[in-house]
Amino acid sequence: MARTPSAAQVLGHVVLVTGKEEFLSARTVASVRDAVRVHDAEAEIAESAASDLTLASLGEMSAPSLFSSIRCVIVRGLEDLPDESVDGLLDCCAGPADDVALVLVHSGGQKGSGVLTKLRKLPAVTEVKSEEVRPSEMAGFVASEVASHGARIDSDAAVVLVQAVGNDLRSLAAAADQLTNDFHGEQLTVDKVQRYFGGRAEAKSFTVADAAFAGKRAVALEELRWALDAGTSPVLVTSAMAASARSLARYLGAPRGARDADLARDLGVPPWKVRTVRDQSRSWSPDGIAAAVRAVAHADADIKGQAHDASYTLERLVLTVAGLRESR
Repeated sequence: MARTPSAAQVLGHVVLVTGKEEFLSARTVASVRDAVRVHDAEAEIAESAASDLTLASLGEMSAPSLFSSIRCVIVRGLEDLPDESVDGLLDCCAGPADDVALVLVHSGGQKGSGVLTKLRKLPAVTEVKSEEVRPSEMAGFVASEVASHGARIDSDAAVVLVQAVGNDLRSLAAAADQLTNDFHGEQLTVDKVQRYFGGRAEAKSFTVADAAFAGKRAVALEELRWALDAGTSPVLVTSAMAASARSLARYLGAPRGARDADLARDLGVPPWKVRTVRDQSRSWSPDGIAAAVRAVAHADADIKGQAHDASYTLERLVLTVAGLRESR
C-alpha cells in the first residue's frame, strides 16, 4: 500500500497491519486515518483494543454518526482478541461496509497467528507488513525516506546520517524530513548531512585525523579503535582525513601574515582549529600532503568498494599518514 492511500483504497476495505516495527505500523494507521479525513473532514474515527472488542462494540464503532456516514475503525493488539470475538470479526471483514475503513493492528509474534491466517484469505483484506529494519538496511531506509519527499541522497550521506542519528526509525525519518525541507530540491551530500547531524561521530573522526596528521601513531590508532567500536562509520573517518589534508594544503599555500579569521574562512575550519593546522603544518611539505591525499583517496575507494576489512584499511591509512609526516 502506498504511504498515502486514496479513500477508495481504504473505504470498504480492511487494512491488516502486522509486524514488530511500531513506527512503521503507526505510520500505516495514520495514513489510513488521513485518507479518510481527506475524503470527509467530518468522518468518525473510533479506536479500540482488541482485548475489549465484542461484536456489539464493533457494531457501535462502525455505526454512522450524526455528522457523517464515513468511519475509520482502528483495532489495536489483534493478538489479544478474545476467542469468542473471532467469528464476529471475520464476518465483518468478509463483507466490510462501503463507507467504513477498518484497520487491524497485530504487533507480531505467534500469538493470534490463527486469526491472521484466516484474515489473509479474505479478498477485502490488504496486509501491510511492518518488519523490523536490520542495521544493514538503515541507509536504504534513509534513502527511501528522502525519495518519498521527492529528493535524493548520496549513498555515503545516508550512511553518515545513520551514524550520526542512530537506528531509531522515527528519528531518521524526522532527520530526512528536515534535510529535504532545508535543502529543498538539492541533492543531499555528506557535507550537508554533517552540517546538521555530524555531532559526536564527526568529532571522533576528526580526533583520529588530528592525531594522524600530528604524527601520533599510537594515539591515532587508539582513537580509531574507540571510534569504530562506538559505531562511527568508516566513511566519516576518511572524510575527516580528507578534510584535514585539504586544510593543511590550503594553509601551506596561504600568504604569510594572514589573520586567523581570514585563514579560518579560507581553510574551511572553525577559528580555534587554525592553531592546530598551523602546528601540524610545520612538519608537512606540499609533496607530503599530496602523498597523504592520494592515500586517503585510495582508502576511501577501498571502503566504498566494500573492502573486506574496513578497520584494517583505516589502520593502514593512519599509519601511512603518520609516517609521511614523520619522514620529513
